[in-house]
Amino acid sequence: MINYGYQNPMSLCTSQEGIIKVTGIGSVSADPTKATIRIGVVTEDMSLEKAQSENTAKINAVINSLYKMNIPRQDISTAFFDIQPQYDYIEGRQVFRGYRVTNILSLTIKDFSIIGEIIDTATANGANRVEDINFSVENPSAYYRQALDLAVRNASQKALQLANSFGTHISPAPCRIIELTSSSPMERIVNLNQFAVSASPILPGQAEIIAQIEAWFQYMAH
Repeated sequence: MINYGYQNPMSLCTSQEGIIKVTGIGSVSADPTKATIRIGVVTEDMSLEKAQSENTAKINAVINSLYKMNIPRQDISTAFFDIQPQYDYIEGRQVFRGYRVTNILSLTIKDFSIIGEIIDTATANGANRVEDINFSVENPSAYYRQALDLAVRNASQKALQLANSFGTHISPAPCRIIELTSSSPMERIVNLNQFAVSASPILPGQAEIIAQIEAWFQYMAH
């Protein structure tokens, strides 16, 4: 938690007066500016060498197809790589089925209009795993400050309403404020079929940036 607005908030709340403690929430919606797509190749074979070789060939074909779409190299990275032996359980016995090699790429896309084409191209060139698309705002700080202002106003309104209900007067400014959230916005995640083959139009919607504070107001009875 981060103290917001005061260097030493505890010293500003005196013990001679009562305290109203409220939570303020502010929310701002913003259009996403970036999409992260996780897509890759899963191969299986009794031979680890063959499973790896097939996976390498297919993931390279996928990467090359993305380069041909002018996706910059710096926007393509390995998100996950894993090799696991696979077993079946037959009549209570563990039977080795082969090796599974998983190689998942993470793609950063700013042109949302080509997301469907990217998925189609990747799957046409060997990708058989499409996990999700994560829409987010690249620079959320300005939106978060707006949400934080709304959270402060929300807390003040709540405190005033409570004071009026109980017949008390409150100080116009809180004696203590604690920031309960970080500046990271809520990301919108679109879950896709694990083995997607054809891409439908995908709409980014909006990202929601939320700020939450705890505010203490001093009050005195009439």
